[in-house]
Amino acid sequence: MEELRKLRSLIEQSERIVFFGGAGVSTESGIPDFRSDQGVFKAMERFGHSPEELLSIGFFRRNPTVFYEYYKSLMVCPDAQPNKAHLALARLEQAGKLTAVVTQNIDGLHQMAGSEHVLELHGSMLRNHCCDCLRAFSMDEILAMEGVPHCGCGGVIRPDIVMYGEQLDDAVVSAAIRHIRAADMLIVGGTSLVVYPAAGLISYFSGDELVLINKSTTKYDSSASLVIHEAIGWVLGEVVE
Repeated sequence: MEELRKLRSLIEQSERIVFFGGAGVSTESGIPDFRSDQGVFKAMERFGHSPEELLSIGFFRRNPTVFYEYYKSLMVCPDAQPNKAHLALARLEQAGKLTAVVTQNIDGLHQMAGSEHVLELHGSMLRNHCCDCLRAFSMDEILAMEGVPHCGCGGVIRPDIVMYGEQLDDAVVSAAIRHIRAADMLIVGGTSLVVYPAAGLISYFSGDELVLINKSTTKYDSSASLVIHEAIGWVLGEVVE
């Protein structure tokens, strides 16, 4: 496939690659995209609310019981494993080619695959803390608690994810911008680039090669050096040996 040969060549020529990824990177590990039509349908059918409402900070505060019923049943996939995309990116980092992974996902699969420089724009479900005393809890501890998880101090525990209605972490965003600005190649994969403000970060890229790997088209396709409309795991798995 000519596109794969070109991508392999671009990677070989580049020295400061940044990867920007979305939900499509994790769906190949069996983690559902809650923004997809099927994800919205399941949320509405079971809970009578859209995912955006269920995952909002206001809903969490008003109704933590329903929030956690949704979160534990349809969001958390504790048995998920890294796929070919995660593993390929970790290899590129180990080879000194990739400087950072900027991800919209909250599943921690990039770190599980071996990537060390991961910027989690929307936080991580692997980390949790008490809203009152700030004590930290693992995801396993949260899943072991029935209903709404509570700390020993009595406070409600929440996942360290950025909910709707909350701001992205300034330090994480600043680091992402810094890496993207310094990159000579930006690979965008598994995202349709419609979720803001995260999607707006690619506007900071001024390097030579913008590569888009996504099953569907994006509004940035016409600006890219290379566009591949295939599954991100298959593409990177074939290209990164």
